[in-house]
Amino acid sequence: MAERFDLVVFDWDGTVLDSAGAIVRSIMAACVDLGLPVPTEERARYVIGLGLGDALRHAVPELEVEAYPRMVERYRHHYLSSDHELSLFPGVAESIAWLSEQGCLLGVATGKSRVGLNRALTHSGLGAYFHATRCADECFSKPHPAMLEQLMDELGVTPERTLMIGDTTHDLQMARNAGVAGLAVSFGAHPAAALRAEQPLACVATPEELDRWLRANL
Repeated sequence: MAERFDLVVFDWDGTVLDSAGAIVRSIMAACVDLGLPVPTEERARYVIGLGLGDALRHAVPELEVEAYPRMVERYRHHYLSSDHELSLFPGVAESIAWLSEQGCLLGVATGKSRVGLNRALTHSGLGAYFHATRCADECFSKPHPAMLEQLMDELGVTPERTLMIGDTTHDLQMARNAGVAGLAVSFGAHPAAALRAEQPLACVATPEELDRWLRANL
């Protein structure tokens, strides 16, 4: 069992899967399809990790609510046309396997839908490692603490024994709201300066640094 943490929760997009660029491109392409102003890459990156409704409200404020289903359809069209080409960050699967070998409980808290996460877990081959998962269409979106609170309740782990790992400020704010320690990775969606401003335990720049941090601190 881990010396400090019993439960390690991973965000998915931008933390485990190298998908931030594909998400940004899909948001921008969907805007083109609907004749809407295309958000900047920075604005599109900011919404990664949020539930789809919250993401659209921020990334495409001009979009009328009744047009959300069409926007979602076009976004998914573009994302799913290339998601089979996406890959895990190098070494992250090995880090997850090592944590499992140490007896850690493992979870996922993601802005993906349940259908999307199940597809990703199957495609990646990592599904068997995770004891519980929560998605944005099952409870409140980040940075609300509901995902982490539900995972901790399901697995019987207290906040002080839980670690959240993510690549966005939404992940770190969710961790803080749940009373959970946060670890930032800056190889995903949000820049290191924004992540450090949330005062995580550490902010690691590469998957290799993530693995070293986990081995030194768990």
